[in-house]
Amino acid sequence: MSEAKIRVALVDDQPLFSAGLKMILRSQPDLDLVGEATDGEQAVALASDVGPDVMLMDIRMPVMDGITATRRITDGPGRTKVIVLTTIQHDEAVVRAIQAGAGGFLTKDATPEFLLAAIRTVHSGHAVMAPSATNELLRDYTTPSAADSSVLEPLSARERDVFMLAAKGLANGEIAASLVLSDATVKTHIGSILSKLTLKNRIQLVAFAYQNRLLG
Repeated sequence: MSEAKIRVALVDDQPLFSAGLKMILRSQPDLDLVGEATDGEQAVALASDVGPDVMLMDIRMPVMDGITATRRITDGPGRTKVIVLTTIQHDEAVVRAIQAGAGGFLTKDATPEFLLAAIRTVHSGHAVMAPSATNELLRDYTTPSAADSSVLEPLSARERDVFMLAAKGLANGEIAASLVLSDATVKTHIGSILSKLTLKNRIQLVAFAYQNRLLG
């Protein structure tokens, strides 16, 4: 029995770009293009009506922008994960999309291979970012509050250790090696941290660390 296909929706108001993406998506046997929209309002309705696994979301669109749409979708009861698409990777709008709950972002000049890998990665439950200095992006565009380590009080001592390494961009395997833990244990800790701090994914974790001046 074959595995279920990843159900993908596309939201973009540029017909030529959308046409290219649709060709790429339809060429993949494990992906199923289940819907399209041209503005954020349509995207929210599409997520509610069709419930795609992954939605590719343009940031700048008419009627409702992609950031507002992303927040409404990820705050809703559905399980749709959002990857935002942007023409400029070093952009405050990207950080706002991350804070809204996007599971990753890609620049529109990303290779088809990277786009497809991103869809599969986000669908599997991991965050994905464009190959760029994401920490620099968050540092430049996140407005920090006063340094306040008390925001980590809900976490256990070990969870705080995991949090700080994850905030620096380390992968689970690297965190496991650093703290002498199993990958499974690190994964459990990450899940607990996100739940306790009411964060949607690891990118939000990094933004949270910058917001509260927890990184030097």
